[in-house]
Amino acid sequence: MASIHFQFPILNSDTSRISANHMRTNQSFRLWQLFCATVLAALMGLTPSFSSAAPPAHANNHAKNNFFGETLPESARSKRNESEEWAKGRILVMPRAGLPAQALAKILKEHNGKHRKIGQSDLYIVDLPEYTEEGVIARLAHHPHLKFAELDRAVPPSLAPNDPYYPNGWHLPKIGSPTAWDSSQGAGITIAILDSGVDGSHPDLAAKMVPGWNFYNNNSNTADVRGHGTKVAGAAAAITNNGTGVAGIAGQAKIMPIRVADAEGYGYDSLIIQGLTYAADKGARVANASYLGLSSSSAVQNAALYMKNKGGLVTVSGGNSGRLESFAATSTMIPIAATDGNDNRTSWSSYGNYIALAAPGAGIWTTFIGGGYGSVNGTSFSSPITAGVIALMMAANPKMKNTDIEKILFTTAKDLGTSGWDPYFGHGRVDAAAAVQAVVAAAPVVDTEAPQVAIIDPLSDATVSGLVPVDIEATDNIGVVRAELWVNNTSVAVDTSSPFAFTWDSQGVANGPAHLIVYAFDDAGNSAASNIVEVNVNNQVVETTNDTVPPAVEIVNPVAGNVSGNVTITANASDNASAAEITQSIYLNGKLLASGSGSTLSTNWNTRPRSVSRGTHTIQVVAKDKAGNTTTSSVDVNVVK
Repeated sequence: MASIHFQFPILNSDTSRISANHMRTNQSFRLWQLFCATVLAALMGLTPSFSSAAPPAHANNHAKNNFFGETLPESARSKRNESEEWAKGRILVMPRAGLPAQALAKILKEHNGKHRKIGQSDLYIVDLPEYTEEGVIARLAHHPHLKFAELDRAVPPSLAPNDPYYPNGWHLPKIGSPTAWDSSQGAGITIAILDSGVDGSHPDLAAKMVPGWNFYNNNSNTADVRGHGTKVAGAAAAITNNGTGVAGIAGQAKIMPIRVADAEGYGYDSLIIQGLTYAADKGARVANASYLGLSSSSAVQNAALYMKNKGGLVTVSGGNSGRLESFAATSTMIPIAATDGNDNRTSWSSYGNYIALAAPGAGIWTTFIGGGYGSVNGTSFSSPITAGVIALMMAANPKMKNTDIEKILFTTAKDLGTSGWDPYFGHGRVDAAAAVQAVVAAAPVVDTEAPQVAIIDPLSDATVSGLVPVDIEATDNIGVVRAELWVNNTSVAVDTSSPFAFTWDSQGVANGPAHLIVYAFDDAGNSAASNIVEVNVNNQVVETTNDTVPPAVEIVNPVAGNVSGNVTITANASDNASAAEITQSIYLNGKLLASGSGSTLSTNWNTRPRSVSRGTHTIQVVAKDKAGNTTTSSVDVNVVK
């Protein structure tokens, strides 16, 4: 097999190279600054806080919030050292597109793992016997049919010091919010707040709330258990011009509360992933997760990409360690550094190659749990301020693509520090006035350049059997959003997340020559075909007589629930006889959408056109074996626009 390499799309690169080996995860995620802060606090006789905002010294605080939550039970987290914690008995896995569901279950069963799919994404949470997570990760890290397997990290908001406070709301005129409000206040845009919950009864937030979900307790109670989420929500979108309290950046945007944290403030990668997927499927256009080092998780990156592919953008904290951090650079989310009233980087704002932008983060007045108000510090608030600006931009030009919104957000930022991008401010301090004016005046961007794509493994004339890894390389001037693997005129797999990679069940075709081709698509609908690779299939043939057993068929994706944008429909079938003799047909509301032979069939359904109505649609798959035995499976989904 040829040697294959991959890399993540790099922030602001015009081309993203996406190839197909297994994504190596960064298991060395460090929280040393948290340890140091805890020790220092202990020496000073203080109780340590794990919130990204230090307790305000002069808050006009009618809220009885307490930052010092109870410690999570020891049984809930494993700890390698003081720098790394993760959920016991739980890992995150992403299979290659096309891997049959039964094959994934078999791979995980070898480790006593039970998997659960995360919404409409291709990510899975795998439950394992406790204390086996590290060993299983080590064994799965190089599995040829998995993109990656990684620990379910516990990620805290980082500690920020108490700096002197600035006049209330200084950051609003600083970034030009009043000018931006002349054109947009965020109406029609929903911002998902992934945090400790939100106080939905706060007078500056109550009228803006839409239903969310508590993924920590798996229920609908999204009340704030820590106080942090309420502060984040207010910074993004507290009601503006109501004669009460403070003004958020996007005062007419809606707030979707999504609880992903325990009472101590720790979020988990798995909960953040579920929250991002939920927000995207529910139609949120912006999501904010004020947690540390999220870009260093392959799984969180893929969840953020899932939302981006649905037309959304994700903002995250840059961190408050005040030092160089080695978190992964990414184009799937927007990490934000913090500035003060003089456009200087705050002393505690982290920096590194992952920083995309900067925004005010010192002395930010916002909403407090219980109905109060106060001043807070931290990149936890720079991030939702940026999320609010994105909401203003999206509302000002609803037809503009999210990728163009992101580009304008970067190009209109006030350049600080070294000319151009730098690791302290990214592209500069966000400028709401310039960004909104730019999207209002912007002419539609027409992308006519098609992607380039090639199959780089297997090679032509190779002999294959069983499950076959198929590696590709795809590039585009803006970005590839989808790749489809076709074998003998059947679409056997659709992949919507980089690095694009497939597993092909070669038992789905007859022995002999088989032709493989991959089609790549960008967001504008431009497409390109790869080279054709011809391989020789050599599988053991199972003979059956008087077959009366119907095939089994399962719709792997989508599951029942909300869908939007491009939806991947994937069906798996199996039979007591040869899978090569199974034919499958996918129907949408009774009309044939795709058909083919073999154990896997996958196709793309675009729900964006006006001809696709909102509401319930029925997907049905019919599988038939050589003897004519037939089985059907169906799922109802709700199209959200």
